[in-house]
Amino acid sequence: MVLGGNDGVVGGAHPTVSYLLSSQAVRDRTRALFVLAEADRLQHWRYHRSALPAAADYVLAVMQQQYPAGDVPFHSRWRHFEVAGRSRLDLLEPQLSALEPLEQARLKVDLAITSVLLDAGAGSRWRYVEPGTKLEFARSEGLAIASFHAFASGLFSSQPDAPWQADAIALATLTARDLAQAFQVHSDNPLLGLEGRVALLQKLGHALHQQPQFFGVELPRPGNLVDYWLAQATDNTLSAPTLLQTVLRGLGPIWPGRVELAGVNLGDVWPHPQLPDTGPGSNLVPFHKLSQWLTYSLLEPLQDLGLTITDLDQLTGLAEYRNGGLFVDCGVLSLKDPAAAATAHVPGSPLIVEWRALTLCLLDDLAAHLRQTLGMDAATLPLAKILQGGTWTAGRQIAATKRPGGGPPIHLASDGTVF
Repeated sequence: MVLGGNDGVVGGAHPTVSYLLSSQAVRDRTRALFVLAEADRLQHWRYHRSALPAAADYVLAVMQQQYPAGDVPFHSRWRHFEVAGRSRLDLLEPQLSALEPLEQARLKVDLAITSVLLDAGAGSRWRYVEPGTKLEFARSEGLAIASFHAFASGLFSSQPDAPWQADAIALATLTARDLAQAFQVHSDNPLLGLEGRVALLQKLGHALHQQPQFFGVELPRPGNLVDYWLAQATDNTLSAPTLLQTVLRGLGPIWPGRVELAGVNLGDVWPHPQLPDTGPGSNLVPFHKLSQWLTYSLLEPLQDLGLTITDLDQLTGLAEYRNGGLFVDCGVLSLKDPAAAATAHVPGSPLIVEWRALTLCLLDDLAAHLRQTLGMDAATLPLAKILQGGTWTAGRQIAATKRPGGGPPIHLASDGTVF
């Protein structure tokens, strides 16, 4: 879908594009749909305000169960690399520690970006058996462990003498067969959206070449973003929204079949018929789920390098099925037509756009409830910790009690690039 043109844009980004590529727009537009839900005017979902305190209590109980000492880390890809009692980065030692700190950070950003872009829902049937340990993993942890070992084996590098990197040449020439082999995919072990995942990494390879200001000139890598951010930092300080803006600009071209405005692919942004159509982009709802998940996952490598990241809570929650499923399974949200739960819905359907929008607003409202209960604020209990502690884990736990296999309450038609 292409909206508008480049009229009136001179020497810079279209103002509506800049707005939609921001976490503030995510909050504004999702809250506009939430206001409709409060008035019971949405087409597909009903909001039950009285059920939110019990959902918050459930999340708090899960947080205290998971982190009894209160030391909740950020919600990020690194948590998935730490499952089953060890950090997978340990497998790269002692060579990793022998690298200069800057190259260590580049390596970790290469790993985080490729792994997050492979993180969309795997489906209930896929499993990954880890080499060496023979442990079996599924869903996000399985995708993380599989992507880690693919990275460590050099799948994303074109340089045999430097396997632990991701570069434009290797990503652009990746094949479905390569990824299927690395992820142990076969007829009895299907992975949802395999082709979509491969296409995403191929497009990443092309995008790296197209934007040398972010990714470097000679051998473009995602990890070269570290050098860009160091140059942008003031007194070794960067804001989280600045990181997100870079991710959205740098990776924007990779998203398939999305809304375009003024020649810019907006990514995880979708129209909703109940928002006023007052001009190009006015009825669009941005979520930027994978981009924000990626931004959260880049915090630790940058902090390890000595950068201070500010304004963390200006990022939003993540509009995906674990957080969204939590509110459905806790009775905070219900479908007006229960039969719709039996049908698979595409990301751009109004039902899914509404569900994701309500989820983000409810995450903010639940966070405020938790902070009040605990006597904390956004600085001491940022949303990135509530997600980890937290809503994502609580969503998974309650799903396991509601449905065999612990799948989401809504069937999603995923192409491997959204959820």
